[in-house]
Amino acid sequence: MDNRYNRHNRRKYNLKVHIVLVTKYRKQLLKDSIADDVKQKIFDIANAYGYEIIAIETDKDHIHFLLSYDTTDKVCDIVKIVKQETTYYLWHKYSSLLSKQYWKKKIFWSDGYFACSIGEVSSATIQKYIENQG
Repeated sequence: MDNRYNRHNRRKYNLKVHIVLVTKYRKQLLKDSIADDVKQKIFDIANAYGYEIIAIETDKDHIHFLLSYDTTDKVCDIVKIVKQETTYYLWHKYSSLLSKQYWKKKIFWSDGYFACSIGEVSSATIQKYIENQG
């Protein structure tokens, strides 16, 4: 039996994507407790939606994560969920700090994102890359 693949009904798959999200205006807010809270929230989202976080790392103005997902999910929907839920959570917890950074509306992430499927590249290789970038 090949454990590299997930099985569900008549599907056999191994889908992983490397996602990078950048803070709006590249503000260096992903440090200390905010970085820890964003990571934890993404783990919580992954658990709730059935994703698996393989690796995650923050730098001051962006976050990398490697995520395993189901064939029925779309990367754009995953990114949308992560951005919306983390933004809501952070504004709820750090509203006084964030209102000094973003005075117009409750935003945290830039509009775009980077996503790259990893194909048959080993997860260990991507995880090592993420850790070296963070």
